[in-house]
Amino acid sequence: MTGGGQDGDAVGRNPSGGLVRSTDVLHASDEALVAGMAAGDTEAARALVGRYQGRVFGLALTILRDRPAAEDVAQETFVRAWRHAAVFDPRRAAVAPWLLTITRNAAIDAARLRRPTALDPHDPEVLALIAQGRGPADEAVANTEVQRVRVALEGLPDEQRRAVVLATLLGRTASEIAEHEQIPLGTAKTRVRAGLRRLRDRLVDVEAP
Repeated sequence: MTGGGQDGDAVGRNPSGGLVRSTDVLHASDEALVAGMAAGDTEAARALVGRYQGRVFGLALTILRDRPAAEDVAQETFVRAWRHAAVFDPRRAAVAPWLLTITRNAAIDAARLRRPTALDPHDPEVLALIAQGRGPADEAVANTEVQRVRVALEGLPDEQRRAVVLATLLGRTASEIAEHEQIPLGTAKTRVRAGLRRLRDRLVDVEAP
């Protein structure tokens, strides 16, 4: 997948056809690394993995609460990123949220194969995931948002809180929620709708001075 080196440190080709050197890759932007991956540059892929493996693994571990499973999801995330690098559009999203969305989807796929649910829907800490795309400069804002949602979620009845977390975080369908909670399908749908509506109302109340 990579081009042959001409003087020892040429490692691949960039989208314009020129060779990309390892010294350039270390300082390349995220977008340039993804473009390099799309061109088959494995050095760019290694650089992106090094740059994001901690955040990808951390998100997978938060969702699955299982280290080996999270390691598998992290690996799958970068495989998917490699496969789909050519369709990445920097005009639509930055690399970090794009990559972490892939992580979340891969973790959800893994969680659906695991019974019981890997993530405890009672645990408000799962809402830290709403800040999954943040950077260091956004930390204070993200923490404030997490706290707002945590407070709002804790105010929901237990059954509505479980339904909302299962639907929005784990991507469970109403049928899967009904099976998980051992309730009728109509009841599951009602809990999700009522929980989301109450959550929105409580978020407005929390935000109000």
